[in-house]
Amino acid sequence: MKFEKNTELDQANLRIIIASIAMVYICVLGVLPGQRFDVYLPVVVYITLFLLASIVLRQAIARWPGHYPARRIFAMIHDYTGTCFGLVLGGEAALPLYAVIIWVNLGNGMRYGSRYLAIATGLALLALLAVYRLTPVWQAQPYMVLMLMLTSTVIPFYAHLLLERTRKASEEAVAANLEKSRFLAQASHDLRQPIHSIGLFTACLRESRLGEQERQLVDNIDRSLLNVSQLFRSILDLYTLDNGRILPRLQVFNLGEWLADLIRQNAEAARWAGVELRLRPCQHWVQSDPALLATMVQNVLSNCFKYGAQRPVLIGVRKRGNGLAIVIYDRGNGIAEEHLPKVFEEFYRVRQVRDKDVEGVGLGLSIVKRLGQLIGVDVALRSQLGRGTAVTLHGLPVAVAPQLPVMRDDVRQAGLLTGLKVCLVEDDRNVLLATSALLERWGCVVQGELSGQGLVTDCDIIVADYDLGPHSTGIECIDEVRRQRGFAVPAMIITGHDIEKIQAALHDRQIAILSKPVRPAELRATLRSLRDRQTEPAEQV
Repeated sequence: MKFEKNTELDQANLRIIIASIAMVYICVLGVLPGQRFDVYLPVVVYITLFLLASIVLRQAIARWPGHYPARRIFAMIHDYTGTCFGLVLGGEAALPLYAVIIWVNLGNGMRYGSRYLAIATGLALLALLAVYRLTPVWQAQPYMVLMLMLTSTVIPFYAHLLLERTRKASEEAVAANLEKSRFLAQASHDLRQPIHSIGLFTACLRESRLGEQERQLVDNIDRSLLNVSQLFRSILDLYTLDNGRILPRLQVFNLGEWLADLIRQNAEAARWAGVELRLRPCQHWVQSDPALLATMVQNVLSNCFKYGAQRPVLIGVRKRGNGLAIVIYDRGNGIAEEHLPKVFEEFYRVRQVRDKDVEGVGLGLSIVKRLGQLIGVDVALRSQLGRGTAVTLHGLPVAVAPQLPVMRDDVRQAGLLTGLKVCLVEDDRNVLLATSALLERWGCVVQGELSGQGLVTDCDIIVADYDLGPHSTGIECIDEVRRQRGFAVPAMIITGHDIEKIQAALHDRQIAILSKPVRPAELRATLRSLRDRQTEPAEQV
C-alpha cells in the first residue's frame, strides 16, 4: 500500500509542477511586446482553476493515502480535461499536447495495473472525440483523428501485454525466491546438525588419551570439517546478505579482550596451518557489532591460513583519525598488483602459476567488504608479491569503558568448568550425545533432555536447541525453568535456524545465542561467560 500511495502522490506533485510551468509560460506570453494580455486571460483563469483543483487533489492524497478508485478516475478526468482545453484552444499548433494523453494513459496503467489502463484508454478516446467535435481543424483532418485514436488504442493494448508478462514473471520470480529461501533454510538446518555433532564428537576424541597416530587422524578430520564448515558459513552469509536480513546490533566491548578470545577460538586452525598468531595487546573499548566484526576477522584469518601457511600472522590495533583500525599482517606469497582491484569481488580467486589447489570459492573478502558496509567499517588491502599482505579494518568508533562490577577472585574465575551443572535440552539424539560427552570431558555435570516438556532442573546453566519439536522452543523452555527457579538462570540457545529471527524473538531475555555448527572453543568461551554471570547477584524474574 505504501508503494501505491507514493506513486499517486508523485503523480499529483508532477501535475502541480506542470500546471505551474504552464501558468508562467502564458503570463510571459501575455506581457510580451505586441501581445494583449486579455487574449490569454481565459487560459490564465482555466489554468488557475486547474491548479487549485490539483492542489486540493494532492492534499486529499496526502491526507487519505490508499486505494480509492473514484479518486484515481477523477484524477484521470482532471488531466484529460486540461489537455482537451489546450487542444481545443490551441488548434493545430497545440497538437503536440496529444503526447500528454498518451503519457496520462500509460502512466496510470503502469502505476495501477491493467484495469486502470483500460479505464484511462476509454477516457482518452472520449477526450479525442470531444476535441474532434469542438475543433474545426480536426474536423478537416478525419484521417489524422482516426490515426490518433488507433494509436491511443494500440499502444495501451501493447502495454497491457507487457504488464501481464511482467506481472507473471515477477510472480514466478517471487515464488522461486520463496522456494529457494525455504529450501536453503531447511538445508541449512539439516546440514548444520551433522556438521555440528561431528565437530563435537571429534572434540571429545581430542580430549581422550590418544596415540600420536590417532591424534593425527583426529587432526585430519577436524581440518576437513573446518573447511566444510567455513564454506558452508560463507555461502549462508552471502545468501543472508543478498536478502538484506542482517541487521547490525551495536555493543560496547573491550577490543583487546575480544581479539584475544577470537585468537583462542582460531588457535587450532592456526596450528594445523603452521601459523603462529601474534597479537599485540590493547585496552581500547569500541562500539560495533561484535558478531559481524568477528566474521570479518575470521574470514581474513582464514585467508592467512590458506595463503600464508607456515608463516607468522600479526594482529594489532592502531589509531586512525577519530577511530581505531584492526590490522592483520601475514607473510604469505602476496597478491600481484593486477589482482588487487578484483579481490573483493564474489567468487574471485587469485591464482598464480603452479599454485597448489587451495580450498575455498572466493567469497571471504567479498563478505568482509559487505559486512563492513553494514557496520560502517572500511576495508583496505595492501600486498606485495613475496612480501605478504596487510588487511586493515578501520573506522571502529572509540567508546568509553563501562563501569563493570568487580569479579570475585576464586577458583571458578580461573577458567575451569569442573562441577558446573548444565541442563542440556536437544531433540537430536546424536547432537545430544556429542554435546553431553564434550561437556562431561570439560568437567561439567550434564542433565541431558530430549524435550523441554515437564522439565525440572537445579542447573547452573541451561543450554537448549531452539527447535524442540512441535510442542515448544528453546526460549519457551528457558522461560519455564526461570519461572520455576524464580531468577534468570544463565542460558544459551544453540540453533541451526535463522539467527537474526531468533535474536529478534529473544528481546531482553539475556540469553546467549550460538549458530550451528559451533566450534568447541566458542562453546567453551560462552559457557565461561555464562558461568561468570551466574556468580553475580541473581536477577529476579
